[in-house]
Amino acid sequence: MRRLGGTFFKGLAAILPAVVTVYVLWWLGSTAEAILGGLIQWVLPTSFYIPGLGLIAGVGLVFALGVLLQAYVFRRIWEWGEGLMTRLPVIKTIYGAVQDLMGFFSGDATRKMQQVVVVDLPGVPFRLLGIVTREDFSQLPDALGGGDTIAVYTPMSYQIGGYTLMLPRDCVHPIDMSVEDAMRYAVTAGMSIKKPTPAPGPSPGENH
Repeated sequence: MRRLGGTFFKGLAAILPAVVTVYVLWWLGSTAEAILGGLIQWVLPTSFYIPGLGLIAGVGLVFALGVLLQAYVFRRIWEWGEGLMTRLPVIKTIYGAVQDLMGFFSGDATRKMQQVVVVDLPGVPFRLLGIVTREDFSQLPDALGGGDTIAVYTPMSYQIGGYTLMLPRDCVHPIDMSVEDAMRYAVTAGMSIKKPTPAPGPSPGENH
């Protein structure tokens, strides 16, 4: 039974990521079709409506928004609207959390985090995997850090979260690992067995 159970969970581990990915894409597509498709059917005669127009309209709207955000005037209007959202009670919490999450998955966060490090904590025998997020504290309050301080994000396993530590430079040691591989390793609690991809850019240690 143990062998059968192990075989079953091995198959489940192989198929579950694909199933979740397909489900999320299906949910996004069906939601766009239900909302935008209903609006299109309300505007167009029934004979002109083709199933899938709602999905196409959703993709088109997202692309059009991306184009408009490149224009200064529209970008300023959007920023004003975002500022209003971040001042409303309750709404600012939800909107800010979703905004941070989308910013992370869009790659903006990982592009700013370039150096993977291991953190040595004084007085304890274990180390933490971390990613350097800031080295310049000149625009921040003095209590956060000085010239020899860096900010290191330490991700937590099996969830989107972690801690931001302000540490002396001599507490961290760069390793040759990409940010994506480091996040995968941390999120899976070290069970990721994919061979790490070397970090792009300068060799480890050049920035420290």
